[in-house]
Amino acid sequence: MTVFREFHFEAAHSLPEAPPGHKCRRVHGHSYRLVVHVRGRVQPRTGWVMDFADLRAVVDPLIKELDHQYLNDLEGLSCPTAEVIVRWCWRRLRPGLPGLSKLELFETARCGCAYEGEDEGG
Repeated sequence: MTVFREFHFEAAHSLPEAPPGHKCRRVHGHSYRLVVHVRGRVQPRTGWVMDFADLRAVVDPLIKELDHQYLNDLEGLSCPTAEVIVRWCWRRLRPGLPGLSKLELFETARCGCAYEGEDEGG
């Protein structure tokens, strides 16, 4: 069984490695949406995989770290593409969420990426 919760943050970035003249080389912002998926067994006593309050307790500090920031200034995000950001989030969330199975990061309503830890060894 997989449960998920959606989180939001506002942030600015630029993509310095984008081709010259590409609009994303300039500083711009997004209303990001991060969907955190946790996989596990339904606990017979509680009837849930994980209490959503416990999920928030792990993810909220990360969201606070990202919200209203210039992402390029954060350690490890000098070229903050959606792909780099979602892996950066995974590495911070994984220790507190052993059942973490997938992260989805949306930069816009129609664009984003999904990550399942495939190059992290789990």
